[in-house]
Amino acid sequence: MDREGPPMSSNRPYLLRAIYDWISDNGLTPYLLVDAAVEGVQVPPQAVRNGQVVLNLAMRAVADLDLGNEWITFQARFSGVSHVLRIPVRAVRALYAQENGQGMMFPADDEPPPPSPPAEDQGGDRPPRGSPRLRVVK
Repeated sequence: MDREGPPMSSNRPYLLRAIYDWISDNGLTPYLLVDAAVEGVQVPPQAVRNGQVVLNLAMRAVADLDLGNEWITFQARFSGVSHVLRIPVRAVRALYAQENGQGMMFPADDEPPPPSPPAEDQGGDRPPRGSPRLRVVK
């Protein structure tokens, strides 16, 4: 039974806020890995290494942090100079705790989805293994 409706918004900003809170609540330092080549990324050029930038999002390191649905914005100091950073949420590749690496990685939006597993002959009406099935339980 397929239920079609309006397309849902990306879950990425919601996951980012949850992971940020989880890392911070555990007293660890949230680090953001950003693809600096994504259009709209505004970070100091000297912070970019190999097309990426790693940013410390700890409350003591940034000001005016806003983890919005489309943009992440905040102020941070680089070499003693304050900068306003603007990062499209789609440019985020990971949010993790600096101390232990726990967190979440995110795929690039333009990456194709992983290929489907090869079709196997299941026989009968049985759905392929791993497919969701609903049944009425009385």
